[in-house]
Amino acid sequence: MKNLKLAMAVLGCGLLLSGATQAIAGGIGYIDYQKVQAGYPLAQQAIKEVDAKALELQQFMVDKEKQYKALDTPLKKQNFEEATAKELDAKQDAYIKLKSQKEEMVFNNIQAAAKKVLVEQHLDAIVDFRVIFVGGVDITDQVIQKLKSGV
Repeated sequence: MKNLKLAMAVLGCGLLLSGATQAIAGGIGYIDYQKVQAGYPLAQQAIKEVDAKALELQQFMVDKEKQYKALDTPLKKQNFEEATAKELDAKQDAYIKLKSQKEEMVFNNIQAAAKKVLVEQHLDAIVDFRVIFVGGVDITDQVIQKLKSGV
């Protein structure tokens, strides 16, 4: 009888300890960042804006090439090249700045949504899906839902 009580107490402690360990360790979540971007309307809009700016830059170069071909003297061509180079540098800098701002904005929003899912799901960490070989919890769709609902 005494051994039975001791066995029950040990079993009860084991179950309690097992349950507490599971409550503390939530596990690892993983996310497919490209899929999140594809399902996030703000990210798609940002990509369209950056692509439009790139096309604008390409069109600028095409127009300048036509203007260059119309010039008749080497001095005019040289002056045109210098002016165009300065203008092109300014446009490229603006493009790079816009692209960087949009990428940072999208990343920050996705990260904020992922943090909310991390807390809700009681996860220990979230990693890129390419890092996971076996196991983990896919939270990609949950992050997309958070983003669509306004984080």
